[in-house]
Amino acid sequence: MEQCLIKNLYDLKETIAAQLFEGADYPWEVLGSISDFILKLGNSLDSERFERRGEKIWVARSAKIAPTACLNGPLIVDEEAEIRHCAFIRGSAIVGKGAVVGNSTELKNVVIFNNVQVPHYNYVGDSILGYRSHMGAGSITSNVKSDKTLVSVKSGSEVIETGLKKFGAMLGDHVEVGCNSVLNPGTVIGRHTNIYPLSMVRGVVAPHSIYKNKNEIVRKEQ
Repeated sequence: MEQCLIKNLYDLKETIAAQLFEGADYPWEVLGSISDFILKLGNSLDSERFERRGEKIWVARSAKIAPTACLNGPLIVDEEAEIRHCAFIRGSAIVGKGAVVGNSTELKNVVIFNNVQVPHYNYVGDSILGYRSHMGAGSITSNVKSDKTLVSVKSGSEVIETGLKKFGAMLGDHVEVGCNSVLNPGTVIGRHTNIYPLSMVRGVVAPHSIYKNKNEIVRKEQ
């Protein structure tokens, strides 16, 4: 599954967490290491650029944090990011430069690359969102299967067993997810792909695509 490789999904120059991905082939391989990575990286951050809040939270001094936002560590919020009113960060999260985490959005065990927007009523758990990806209002990542079995990544007849019980979605760079869509456990969406509103997405969606429904996925003109 070439399209699921880290190198084919993400520009690692667009995240403070680039070293997290070293030695991994697929992005979901790093989900279990996010928390420890934050603690290691946080202790090395420049105190002139980052303010330490408690033992496990580092917030860039240029970031905008609403007084009503709830921040739990381990957490790094990079420069010029904006955490809006009533956002809820449960912990184990890296929020990239210029990213927006909005009203009633909840993050848990995630890497949010630079300039990502999750601005309205989103849940993002056990997921990685690539550079300039955007989740429309009410769209969520579902990170646990209803039968609680381990998550697999499927593309046609190809299957990768991840060994993970909790795995939301991997969004490549410049992905657009329409309002009120659900990304099922193990979803991987290639770069520059658009997901129609009200979609229920499962498996691997090719890059440069428009996902209308599971039976209608068209390639963009390039």
